[in-house]
Amino acid sequence: MGYDIGLTHIALAVKDIDRSIAFYEKYANLKLIHRRMDENLNDVAWISDLVRPFVIVLVKVSSTITPLLAISHLGVACKSREEVDRLIEEARKDNILLEGPIDHTPPVGYIAFISDPDGHTLEISFGQEIGFTVEQAQKY
Repeated sequence: MGYDIGLTHIALAVKDIDRSIAFYEKYANLKLIHRRMDENLNDVAWISDLVRPFVIVLVKVSSTITPLLAISHLGVACKSREEVDRLIEEARKDNILLEGPIDHTPPVGYIAFISDPDGHTLEISFGQEIGFTVEQAQKY
C-alpha cells in the first residue's frame, strides 16, 4: 500500500459532530468512513463521497468557530438539476438556503448555496466542468 499524494482533505471545526455528519450525509451524499478521538481528545470524523481519495475532516471543538462563508465554500456536484432542486426544497424546509438556484454559463453550471449546522457554506451544483478542465490541463 502506498501513501497518499496530492490534495487529500479539508478540515472543518464543528460544535456537534453527529449533527454535522447527518447534514453532510443528507445534503452532500457523504459517508462516515473513520472516527476517533485525537491526541487532544477532540472527536474527529472523516467523511467521503467514496469516489476519490479525498475527505472532509470534521473536528469537534469547544472554541469559537470561524465558518466558511459566501465565496469560501465546499462544493458538491449532484447527478442532475432535479437533484439540486430537491436539495434546495429540503434546505428551504430546514431554513438553511442561502442563495439559489442560480443558472450560470459553463463551466459553473446550476448552483445553490446552503448553510451547514456551524455556518459553513456548502455549494450544491449540476453541470460544472471541473473534471473536463482538469483533463485538459493534464494534456499540457
